[in-house]
Amino acid sequence: MGTDHTSKIVGTAWGLLILNTLGSTGAKTIVPLPRSLIQMVTMGALAVAFTLALAVNPRLRIRAGAFVFLLTLLLVPSVISSADLESGFGALFRCARLALFVGTLWLLSRWWDGGLTFVRHHIRMYFAVLASVAAGAVVSPGAAMPELYGGRLVGALWPLTPPQIGQYAAVIIGLAVLLLLGRRTDRVSAAVVIVPALVLLALTHTRTATLGLLIGLVVAIGSLFLTSAAARRFFAWGVLCAAVAAVGFGSVLRAWFLRGQSEENFTSLTGRAKVWDALLAAPRTTSEHLFGAGLGDKSFGGLPIDNSWLAVYHEQGMTGVALVAAVIVVLGGVALLRPPSLPRACAIFLISYCAIASYTEAGLGDASPYLLHLAVAASLLTVPATAPAATAEVPRRPVPRWAQSSEVT
Repeated sequence: MGTDHTSKIVGTAWGLLILNTLGSTGAKTIVPLPRSLIQMVTMGALAVAFTLALAVNPRLRIRAGAFVFLLTLLLVPSVISSADLESGFGALFRCARLALFVGTLWLLSRWWDGGLTFVRHHIRMYFAVLASVAAGAVVSPGAAMPELYGGRLVGALWPLTPPQIGQYAAVIIGLAVLLLLGRRTDRVSAAVVIVPALVLLALTHTRTATLGLLIGLVVAIGSLFLTSAAARRFFAWGVLCAAVAAVGFGSVLRAWFLRGQSEENFTSLTGRAKVWDALLAAPRTTSEHLFGAGLGDKSFGGLPIDNSWLAVYHEQGMTGVALVAAVIVVLGGVALLRPPSLPRACAIFLISYCAIASYTEAGLGDASPYLLHLAVAASLLTVPATAPAATAEVPRRPVPRWAQSSEVT
């Protein structure tokens, strides 16, 4: 199988994984899509991704790594807590989905070599998703920015919520900026990605994605500060622009950040704190404390949890929390031990973004875009496999002509 053909199959499998994690709930679309149809498409995408990964890696060659190993261990509390069916048969279905998701990552890990291949796959696929969002906004501005979401941008062709769109936009903006600083892309190509994504991010009014982007870029560029003149220049210009914006547009930025909310609503994180307090105060058995109540829809009492750590605690218990924390700590520790480089900076950005977003977004304990972001970080931190050294040929002594006879007289 040719290298280019294999690369296309791997990229297609990665794109299908992203399609699987887009979800099936969100805003009302221009053409109503039944939820059952959307679930059929997303789950079908996961099945096809696994099939493609298996077809391109029939000998099951994998790159052993702590990231996918810890995700595999995360299946244990997921299955234990879901087996008693407290959360219904849907919990076992989600366990099967997570197992297939992790299995596909195992198969694709063969191509994790510390390069930027999966970064480019990531950017291309999420840019295509954002293009569909922009197309929906052009076709039907009213459906794309409904009053139900306070005029924030949603997916009008595929049901996507403002936090989802903001997340996708922030991630590809950060990665595109880092590729530009590392001279792995030209300015025109970077602008084609960054400028539209920035517009969409602004229209979503997503604070978590904006903070994650800014803080993640600061940390990632800081990791290149001593070795890259372009990073130092970008950092200096960034500080200058931030100072000018804070002075000249402070009131506008504050209004955008508050989104018309009262101070009380803002300090309670749009009501999230009330759900968190109720979740922590709920009585639990020892088994629920250790292994959770089973994989669900990341809600408690009918309200979204919107916190990865509390969602994992609720569904997979303290065992799940420890495993997810180990994933972040291991990836972060490996990134800190690597020498400064562009792949390391991209990995640091993705890890930082996921860590920040985990406070107000759920997803670290189940198949989600956040696990795919961390999978890209793991691929960037993987040490390339070294080819076996060629055995040096030992020079042979010349054989005298008289000794070349095959017979002894």
